[in-house]
Amino acid sequence: MMSSGEQKIQWAYQYMPVLQAIRKRFEKELPLKGQKIGMALHVEAKTACLVRTLAAGGAEVYITGCNPLSTQDDVAEALRDGGVACYAKRGCDNKEYYEAIDKVLDAKPTLTIDDGMDLINRVHLDRRDALSGIIGACEETTTGIHRLKAMEADGKLEFPVVAVNDTPMKHYFDNVHGTGESALASIMLTTNCLVAGKHVVVAGYGYCGRGVATKSRALGARVIVTEIDARRALQAHFDGFDVMSMNEAAKIGDLFITTTGNCDIITDRHFPLLKSGAILSNAGHFNNEISIPWLEAHASTVEHRDGIDTYVVDGKKIHLLAEGRLVNLATPKGMGHPIEVMDLSFAVQALSVEYMAKHGKELKAGVHDVPSDIDEYIAKLKLESVGASIDELSAVQKEYMCSWNQGT
Repeated sequence: MMSSGEQKIQWAYQYMPVLQAIRKRFEKELPLKGQKIGMALHVEAKTACLVRTLAAGGAEVYITGCNPLSTQDDVAEALRDGGVACYAKRGCDNKEYYEAIDKVLDAKPTLTIDDGMDLINRVHLDRRDALSGIIGACEETTTGIHRLKAMEADGKLEFPVVAVNDTPMKHYFDNVHGTGESALASIMLTTNCLVAGKHVVVAGYGYCGRGVATKSRALGARVIVTEIDARRALQAHFDGFDVMSMNEAAKIGDLFITTTGNCDIITDRHFPLLKSGAILSNAGHFNNEISIPWLEAHASTVEHRDGIDTYVVDGKKIHLLAEGRLVNLATPKGMGHPIEVMDLSFAVQALSVEYMAKHGKELKAGVHDVPSDIDEYIAKLKLESVGASIDELSAVQKEYMCSWNQGT
């Protein structure tokens, strides 16, 4: 009988036609033969499909989680049953979390894949014994890219990293549609509350924030956006959303979703302003966007439910989802981004790993863009899979687009 983890993996794989096509080629060409790939990602069904694609390309794969609450234990077990070294466990504490990362690094990987940069950070600061063997890496998420660019600016990044997050096939779909749909789906499943009619406050109007705001409005919410960048705030205004400071929004909001990738977004300045019954959630990477220590220090009581901690402060109830961690993955029923979205993101990962295996030794240490031909190839594969077609430039059009002296 097929295990529950294997059932989840098989269910996801049937809706990942792009990754399927890549896996078939990998099985024939074995472009990753001889490579050891160390991964710190959310260990769930879609990630397992990526793991098996890389293994089909000839790689030895070692994986752990990138968030203490995002691992699906049955999927991790299915990976282990299939011969993959998987050290992820749901609900691990901080010590166990880094012990698992160390086990991945004990394998002396030649390539790494990160979601949030914890593995790369560990290599550079605490596990330099594993540093010399690493050809290069790929980084999946906005927070990780921010950290890597800061590291590069300080001259501390010692190998090349492909910024998978920054390519159009990632942020146009994964960040906008993936984060937008999965965050709201998880919030609704966890709380059983209606989004329609609520004042939904979205902190940050990058790709993720724009997705959450747009999807919330589609569900009937009255959406408020908070920002620190005047240009993004203006974009939110012209997209039809109310724009105000968090101090103002805190008095009005029913449901709060942070998407900034920064710390201290909802803090001691805002908690006293909240309505009783306000629901707080985070769709950024780390659990520091909402100031949880303040809530713990000032709550008279805390009520615990599955995926919900209710802090009673001065007689007012403040509901925090998923311990302030990624709400789309860390709630009990969180499934992460929709499968079809991750088909694209993990296709970019797989081909970027292949690119790094071939060219990593030629690249300088630092953050590098995904080659545009990889992005375009994935887009074409996806269009084919959905039965869509596009036009091509004629010879005259190509000449016109490359000229500078043709006009009126």
